[in-house]
Amino acid sequence: MTTQSSRLLHMLLLALCMLVPVTLFAQEEAKKQSLDERVKAFLESRDGDWHDMNIPVRDGEFLYDLIVENNYTRALEIGTSTGHSAVWIAWALSKTGGTLTTIEIDEDRHKEALANFEEAGVLPYIDARLADAHELVKQLDGPFDFVFSDADKGWYKQYFIDVAPKMIARGCFTAHNISRRGGTYRRGVQEFVEYIQTRPDFVTTFENERTSGISLSYKRAEEMEEGKTN
Repeated sequence: MTTQSSRLLHMLLLALCMLVPVTLFAQEEAKKQSLDERVKAFLESRDGDWHDMNIPVRDGEFLYDLIVENNYTRALEIGTSTGHSAVWIAWALSKTGGTLTTIEIDEDRHKEALANFEEAGVLPYIDARLADAHELVKQLDGPFDFVFSDADKGWYKQYFIDVAPKMIARGCFTAHNISRRGGTYRRGVQEFVEYIQTRPDFVTTFENERTSGISLSYKRAEEMEEGKTN
């Protein structure tokens, strides 16, 4: 091979190497755009049709924004129901490159949720478990950087106790329906709220104006904990 031919081959290979990442990036962007359209169409088709203990749309939007803005990638949901919240969470995780583990104890709701995930196009981002969260949450290895609790309210405190050690620094534990009705919390919620506010390793805030009531407990970074104790 002549020197000139060798140079031409080298330039061609270099051009191909530069082209491949651009092509892959374009394909990935097209894939994301396609998923966006599919999820939006699914949610619009089901607007006003989410019952059976599912969250309202405004809460789904809030969780989506929270995950994307904080770049969370390892999510856990306690209480799938038929999948409305999980669709929003998984859609957000498709943006961050993450996955969701979601737990539902009722077989019929679990099956309906799986069908909804498939229709929405988010199933590849979800590990849906049919199980008793009272037991499974203890067994999961983690680590998690985002948790959404929307199961039995009387167990919220225990869910938090079980999952908190498996959360990374700056991870967020959120819980649904944390709002007062007639000046009082729902049954079981009061104990949970009082407990999370005593945890020195977490900083808790509440979002009530834009949602149905969501608590947000952020795990402190180690250096923050040390600074507080020194």
